Amino acid sequence: MGNQLTEIAPNGSFLPSFQSLHVVVIGLDSAGKTSLLYRLKLREFVETIPTKGFNMERIKVPMGNTKSNSTTFQVWDVGGQDKLRPLWKSYTRRTDGLVFVVDAAEAERMEEAKVELHRIARSAENSGVPILLLANKQDMDGAMSASEVITVAQYLLHITCTMILLQANELLFPHYSQATITPKHG
Repeated sequence: MGNQLTEIAPNGSFLPSFQSLHVVVIGLDSAGKTSLLYRLKLREFVETIPTKGFNMERIKVPMGNTKSNSTTFQVWDVGGQDKLRPLWKSYTRRTDGLVFVVDAAEAERMEEAKVELHRIARSAENSGVPILLLANKQDMDGAMSASEVITVAQYLLHITCTMILLQANELLFPHYSQATITPKHG
């Protein structure tokens, strides 16, 4: 994620002058949240086990073209099991951004993911917080494409937040594509 932010950053800083940004990674169980966190932190894939609470890592990301200009992301990966989902609210209060990870290979759970995404995005505490919807595991047979995941998420367009859908495989590698969903008001 940091490599791509560096590539798309304008010459000046496009983020506020904070030294640390708080980001929460949530999604259903087995969506790939912990794998994403450690791929970003260690720049390699790590075998993980189900998260029974949370993981937190600080990830320093260079911004722009200078080495001295960087931002630290404090990234919280919160477990996605049914029993842990009520705790999401505690982690997402006063956050600078949310990453909602969906397993694109599990189309049968997409409705459940949509309900949870809607619940967290509609929370008053998250009003105006940018949400990154990440379609993970697209390299698996039968996985939904990024555009199919966008179609599933379409009903969220009235929420007053920004949603960007990134294809996870491309996020984790140098070249990627993105589709921006512009919120509708009213």
